[in-house]
Amino acid sequence: MSARLEAEHLYKVFGRRPDEAVDRLRGGADREELRADGTTAAVIDASFTVEPGEIFVVMGLSGSGKSTLLRMLNGLLEPTAGTVGFDGQDLTALSDRELREVRAKKISMVFQHFALFPHRSVLENAAYGLAVQGVPRAERERRATEALALCGLAGWEKSWPDELSGGMQQRVGLARALATDADLLLMDESFSALDPLIRRDMQDQLLELQRSLKKTIVFITHDLNEAMRLGDRIAVMRDGRIVQTGSAEDILLRPANDYVASFIQDVDRSRVLTAGAVMDREVRGDEADCACETATPDTPFHDLCALSARLPHPVAVLDAERELVGVVPRQRLVGFLGEETGTPQPCDSPRDKGGEKVTARA
Repeated sequence: MSARLEAEHLYKVFGRRPDEAVDRLRGGADREELRADGTTAAVIDASFTVEPGEIFVVMGLSGSGKSTLLRMLNGLLEPTAGTVGFDGQDLTALSDRELREVRAKKISMVFQHFALFPHRSVLENAAYGLAVQGVPRAERERRATEALALCGLAGWEKSWPDELSGGMQQRVGLARALATDADLLLMDESFSALDPLIRRDMQDQLLELQRSLKKTIVFITHDLNEAMRLGDRIAVMRDGRIVQTGSAEDILLRPANDYVASFIQDVDRSRVLTAGAVMDREVRGDEADCACETATPDTPFHDLCALSARLPHPVAVLDAERELVGVVPRQRLVGFLGEETGTPQPCDSPRDKGGEKVTARA
């Protein structure tokens, strides 16, 4: 299966002589050298792919370049260098009219601050993207009504935006994106303006929708726990560069550098890690024979701890064919819990053997 979205060596430079600045960056210059000359390198040599049906999270601190990167993915910002491929089409080669057509029908965006029209009803807001496409009124209202129901807003169609809570307004923004049936959703800090409990609820909503709709999503956040919870894969950005890309387990167990290691040190690993990440693959016969209650490679860490507490022996981990693929001794669980303030020691990952991804969202 080919990638739905592919970014290749993207650069975005603001200021004087941007092409010259890209040449300097390729030659080894850093951001500070360019800034001294009045030039800002927002994104530097960013490359990644996003598979169909994947939630790809780009995370980093403020000023890391993540929002600028997102806006290059749908042509709102033109890259200084590099290309963006979408379903095999080079978006950077399209005319303005062709780009508008792609944004209207194939790529939707969900913003941080809702971006609702106060003088339009909830239904009219949800149907706005379809109105831009020229969809007949009856059809767009039907599709918008269905999208609102998916987002838990059935019965609110005739309400006005100022009658809704912040979380409900964000659901309208999500419904507007879903109503267009776009192939790609771009979500720019979409839950960052919400209170913590409402934010968690919106994360649950997105994961529930994703299980049935299987959209391709690029999600921008500065919150590491949100990234770990939502992302099938995560790209960590710093100073305009992507410094590591991988699953939540990859990043927790194998941080690429000291910056990533310091970034993840406060993450609750028990909500991210799975049996497949922590199991011992060197299985002895007596361990295999004593297995009664078992786990699978995607059993969450906290469930694994509860299971281990009930058993006098290591927990056996079985694959989909009920074949033994590893065991988890109790001391191994204790070891990972004891490393909450440090970097865990790497263990074999299912990816190391060329297997399927077995991470589970907390």
